[in-house]
Amino acid sequence: MEHTVRIVQRDTGAWRLQVWISFGLALLICGTGLAWLPGGDLDRAFMVMGYFFCLSSAFVLAKYVRDNAAAPADTPMWSLVVWGGFALSMALTGWGLWRMEINPTWKAYLLVSWLYLISSAFTLAKTLRDAYEADRLERNVEGAGAPPVADAGSASH
Repeated sequence: MEHTVRIVQRDTGAWRLQVWISFGLALLICGTGLAWLPGGDLDRAFMVMGYFFCLSSAFVLAKYVRDNAAAPADTPMWSLVVWGGFALSMALTGWGLWRMEINPTWKAYLLVSWLYLISSAFTLAKTLRDAYEADRLERNVEGAGAPPVADAGSASH
């Protein structure tokens, strides 16, 4: 009887640690910038809500893109909601940042930390989904009787 060996690629522990540290650092940097933000309470509240809106819509968009990578799995209306929500969150937060009457150095800090948060959110979402899919593949392979071979070194990270 012939066995097919299936290689389950996993991200390295160092990559996973770096992703979590990067996301945590982005949260810390954004939180610090928003906590010490000069200006009115309304401006601060708007920016905090904008950052949360952007962060949640980034995770939803990452999941949507991954779910629909092989074939369309969602309705066109859901596609509009996901892409529209992400575009609206980014546009409104950018508009709020642009219209704030604060020092340009603060604006630059908030802009860079905001974009860092969004990019690290996409990276974290991908890393978590990769781990989930590798676990699922291992369970399926073990159920079929083929011996899985875990390979942390050949992952793209």
